[in-house]
Amino acid sequence: MNTLSILFVLPLLIIFSYLFDAFARRTKFPAVILLMITGIIVRATANAYGYNEFDFIDNLIPVLGTIGLILIVLEGAVELEISREKLPLILKGFLAALFILVANIWALKWIFNFLFQMETNEAILYAIPLSIISSAVAIPSAASLLSKEREFVIYESTFSDILGIMIFNYAIRQFESNQPLIGASPLVSLGFQILGVIVISLAITYVLFRLLQQIDHHVKFFLILALLILVYAFGKLFHLPALVTIFIFGIFLSNVKSLLPQFLLKYLDIEQTEKGFHEFHILTAESTFIVRTFFFLFFGFSIQILDFDSFSPIIYGLIIFLVMLILRYVYLSATTFKLKPSSLVYMSPRGLISILLFIQLKEITFINTETSPIDERVLLIVILSSMFIMLLGTLKKRTRDATILPDEEIENEHENDSVEVHFSPENHSEFDNNNQGENETDNP
Repeated sequence: MNTLSILFVLPLLIIFSYLFDAFARRTKFPAVILLMITGIIVRATANAYGYNEFDFIDNLIPVLGTIGLILIVLEGAVELEISREKLPLILKGFLAALFILVANIWALKWIFNFLFQMETNEAILYAIPLSIISSAVAIPSAASLLSKEREFVIYESTFSDILGIMIFNYAIRQFESNQPLIGASPLVSLGFQILGVIVISLAITYVLFRLLQQIDHHVKFFLILALLILVYAFGKLFHLPALVTIFIFGIFLSNVKSLLPQFLLKYLDIEQTEKGFHEFHILTAESTFIVRTFFFLFFGFSIQILDFDSFSPIIYGLIIFLVMLILRYVYLSATTFKLKPSSLVYMSPRGLISILLFIQLKEITFINTETSPIDERVLLIVILSSMFIMLLGTLKKRTRDATILPDEEIENEHENDSVEVHFSPENHSEFDNNNQGENETDNP
């Protein structure tokens, strides 16, 4: 492909992604599905015209995925508002992410042992990526929910990303050193590691805040992003949960007044910091949109329809998805004392994190991904199934509201919920905190 062709293709792909995002906001149909389908169609077209050399994409996808992961966690953390009134909701989101994640890992591990006779270590490492909720998909799709439900999805999906990646890296470290996954010594060591990373993260966050204020150069936000990526790379090198640093920086960036102690606040110009926060938020939203676009396009591009030469991946993927859906329904029903499924039951899509961790499985020496029955085809079925059921759930929610609420109330509710969270260039607003949930009856 020559330079002129690339100059035509790349802008068209970004334009299509923008149109997909606009279509998703109106219909609630996940834009990432459209991106993956576009990638599949482009690959089929390229093969039809004799273009078959695309090995570079296998190296490009992990890089884009890692940068996208950092940006998504940063964006998700920026959206979290920490206040005393929201602590119960934050705790509910954290507990839901933790318990559902662990339950999924345990259940899928048992299924992989029973159905495929996988070794326990291998079964656990395959189960973790499939159990993580994708905040990149869940947060934009939750825009039509009531404000408390929407915030619950933000907290839960963000915590699911971070906890899932930490558990995945911890499991790899334990298995490679032939140590037990669960035990007093490794768990205490992990706790001290996390505590140490939190302390270091707070110091790094303060330094980055000072940099934001001290740098006079008109280009400074990409420098901050570069430093965050460098911190993450060092964390990965030493097998530390470096994603915690990204999360803490995002949290403090949007909640600097309420989280930083007074003796440190006096060294910061809060007004200038808030202005820088708005500009940095715009940058991360724009960057996330671009990275997400090409990641899902290239992931779809790496899939060939001819690879689906049997029904086994479809059956395996549907079994995995049904197990995860049932566990989520049981947990939410038990914690809310409601047997009727709420919209939150459907809000557990899989996406970028699952793909990225699946790619990392190929680098593990004691796993043979070539012979495993759980491959990219199964992952694709799980991702598509989770997104379609999420779409049905949001459509069901809109239909229910249309039948219960008068037209005038619907209009007012949509006006109140007009502040949406999207990983797109147009989303630079914060959540409305003016007690919009006074008349809400559904709580997570």
